[in-house]
Amino acid sequence: MENPEDWMRLVKAQDGLVTRQQALAHGLTNDKIAAHIDGERWLLRKPGVLSTFTGPLTPAARRRAALLFVRGPAALSHASAAAVLGLRREDESAPVHVAVPYGSSARGCEGVCVHRSRAFAHITVDDDPPRVGKVHTIIDLAVDEPDARSALRTLTSLAAAARIPAQRLQEALELRRPRRYLKPLQDAVSLLRDGVGSILETDWVLNVERPHALPAPRRQFRVVVDGQWRAEDLLFEMPLGDLIVRLDGWRYHADKRTAQIDRARDNAAELAHRARMTFGWDEVHEEPCPTAVLVGRRLRELGWEDELQRCTSCM
Repeated sequence: MENPEDWMRLVKAQDGLVTRQQALAHGLTNDKIAAHIDGERWLLRKPGVLSTFTGPLTPAARRRAALLFVRGPAALSHASAAAVLGLRREDESAPVHVAVPYGSSARGCEGVCVHRSRAFAHITVDDDPPRVGKVHTIIDLAVDEPDARSALRTLTSLAAAARIPAQRLQEALELRRPRRYLKPLQDAVSLLRDGVGSILETDWVLNVERPHALPAPRRQFRVVVDGQWRAEDLLFEMPLGDLIVRLDGWRYHADKRTAQIDRARDNAAELAHRARMTFGWDEVHEEPCPTAVLVGRRLRELGWEDELQRCTSCM
């Protein structure tokens, strides 16, 4: 081996993995490589991709092996990019997803799923490991959903959790113009722009608000509570008064401090003479029609003159 230090730096930088071509370029012979494999010091992980250790691959090494297998420009995408970006946990039993330029001749193999993109140069980030950027990864995951509703929910929830501005998503959609679910994805961007900030708020729109023709509220309405600005999820402004609707996901509202803040918000609403109602995951998903009836009844008491619409699930 001509330069052992360079070799060790390469092995470390690639999570203990190398290609056969890299090994040959660093002075190893085919016989030496075969001896490492026969002696069970190295393992063949993918065609042409070797690990310099024999233990199980770490998640990072799994992804690196896929990138080394795919020849030419390549970047982690979809669920694999999402794992690196902290958007979602990766299913380690699923294939590693890799994006390549549209004209690439690269092919996948067992454990590697290749996606071709016409916008490859615009959506990838030159990082280590190379990957599709956060905004475009969220779009990829949404487009990969089995139906339009799931696509809308995925885009909204991931973008809200990652605090991605709606304008950046809109620009990304205009750049790529995905063939699947373009209108639902644009709808999701509109919801984010209007202030929808969680999957529960998205499902409120899809399950309760739109199917029953409730009036559109102001979302993320700012109020002063104990001298600090807080946000209420929904504010319905009616001729005879306001109604605040709070959507509480139990997993985020189970600690003592959050309960104290919620009580302070209730007190602030009372002092401002605003009616208030609170709903959680069960009411939005298991009982959306009764929930809509309750809200509609209170809105009519506050001067709403339109009629609640019966949806296909209403009895």
